[in-house]
Amino acid sequence: MMDFEDEFSESELVKKPDTPIQYVKLEDVVLVKRDLDTFPDFLKDKALDKYQLISFIANTITGGWTQKNLDPILDALFTTAMDKRPNWRTLVRWRKSYIDSNGDLASLVAKRYKMGNRTSRVQGDEAFFAQALTRFLDAKRPKVSTAYQYYKDAITIENESIVDGQIPIISYKSFNQRIKSLPPYPVAVARHGKFKADQWFAYCSSHIPPTRILERVEIDHTPLDLILLDDELSIPLGRPYLTLIVDVFSGCVLGFHLSYRSPSYVSAAKAIVHAIKPKSFEGLNIELQNEWPCFGKFENLVVDNGAEFWSKSLEHACKEAGINIQYNPVRKPWLKPFVERFFGMINECFLTELPGKTFSNILAKEDYKPEKDAIMRFSTFVEEFHRWIVDVYHQDSNSRETRIPIKQWQHGFDIYPPLHMSIDDEERFKVLMFITEQRTLTRNGFKYEDLMYDSTALADYRKHYPQTKETIKKIIKVDPDDLSSIHVYLDELDGYLKVPCTDNSGYANGLSLHEHKIIKKINRETIRESKDNLGLAKARMAIHARVKQEQEAFIASKTKAKITAVKKQAQLADISNTGQGTIKLGNNEPLPVIFNKPEPNIRDVLDSWDDNLEAFE
Repeated sequence: MMDFEDEFSESELVKKPDTPIQYVKLEDVVLVKRDLDTFPDFLKDKALDKYQLISFIANTITGGWTQKNLDPILDALFTTAMDKRPNWRTLVRWRKSYIDSNGDLASLVAKRYKMGNRTSRVQGDEAFFAQALTRFLDAKRPKVSTAYQYYKDAITIENESIVDGQIPIISYKSFNQRIKSLPPYPVAVARHGKFKADQWFAYCSSHIPPTRILERVEIDHTPLDLILLDDELSIPLGRPYLTLIVDVFSGCVLGFHLSYRSPSYVSAAKAIVHAIKPKSFEGLNIELQNEWPCFGKFENLVVDNGAEFWSKSLEHACKEAGINIQYNPVRKPWLKPFVERFFGMINECFLTELPGKTFSNILAKEDYKPEKDAIMRFSTFVEEFHRWIVDVYHQDSNSRETRIPIKQWQHGFDIYPPLHMSIDDEERFKVLMFITEQRTLTRNGFKYEDLMYDSTALADYRKHYPQTKETIKKIIKVDPDDLSSIHVYLDELDGYLKVPCTDNSGYANGLSLHEHKIIKKINRETIRESKDNLGLAKARMAIHARVKQEQEAFIASKTKAKITAVKKQAQLADISNTGQGTIKLGNNEPLPVIFNKPEPNIRDVLDSWDDNLEAFE
């Protein structure tokens, strides 16, 4: 008979891997016993004196460690300092502790560090302290003195009915010490919330450093602590928003975008395009000492959870360009620390002495009025910001003097040069970063934000390629800074066609999407204000009155109604599958009296109603 073979024998079981040391909890770790260096100096010196005494006697004594053998030696050693002479039994106890600990010098340290009261001396106030503690552990974060006052008042009221054995009240110092002895994490959770408590006490790991330039790139927005002036009017404009892109490997700035519009996909797209394309200093009225060679297509773009970074346009554009987007968890900016640290460096090293500097914290402003000291124009700041990046920040070492950003970039570039885009690829990427929308192709082209776009090339496309209900909807790319043209993706041609705006007045030339929306809003408000709502209401009610008079006359007539006359009323009553099915007005609907007699022009409107609609039949 064959023996049964256990396929689950312990020798073949897979061993569970050990937990990495950085993730082992406190209750599971094995502690190393404390040594002599962890004690205060005076206890350490006394322990070393004991060790020297034990060692001397061990080399001198000829017999056992008895009183007969130890007393003569101790008397000889402490002839001039008998007050410091230890008893022979004390010496034996020291030696035994030293031997039992396998020669650990810490065993000779006096146990004075364990002296003191370890239990509460006051008994009976536990319930009242618990009530006061509940009030202290509140999100409103009351002071310790407030909780102590409640504790004292509660016991005072309770003692009023107690004759013998009243409840003792501890001092404020003892109460405060009890509060401070509580575990800090639960206190932080109760008073500041779990998110803040985790920030203060959770394990903080380090990043895996990138090994080459453009491997990891971080982007973020911030309002600058500076008030700038308008270039022409010289009036304060407020604090601009800065969108910045930083290479983590070298620490170099790849690109930025400065604007007064709130952070959006547009500002992120502009900064990304600026970072990828070679830098040009055209338009700057200053001369820089160095070049800005930092550009190229990056591998990983680290973003936070702002709405502008969850844009489909950004996702599609980066996928097309081969850029991976890495989203940080919500409310964890420390996971992209380099760009966050750079914002602080801008405020501390660049903006600190500029006139018009303000403060992120309104309380730090005190009596300082930055809008009164602002003297720098917007264009001047842009030029000087270029100078600070290229000639100062890139050329200077960091605070720990471990690297110079531009040297680190050049070193990484020599070892592993990044991918460069051709001129055609740069233009294509620029189009890809435009706003993505979907519009229907009509016989008049495309309509976007009440602007029409058409061209001869698009007309030729309509002639040659038939469209279905599915293919007639086209993807368009819109430059938010210039609505003079759009780019339309044509699937049959496998590319984007540039289509200009059909407006011949030049209104759309250089017009931004934001400006266009504001103009439309102002125009709507102007139309609403100039519209005579009362006159329109009277005209509509006059039409209804005339229709009811015609119906009453028709019903009273004994002659057969003409089809054309009834058709007019059917058209006016909007008889359709989605509307009503009769031209009859309700019996309870009163006849509105607007005019004493029908106006002549109302008759003309009804008489010509059918003629006006013939063009649509």
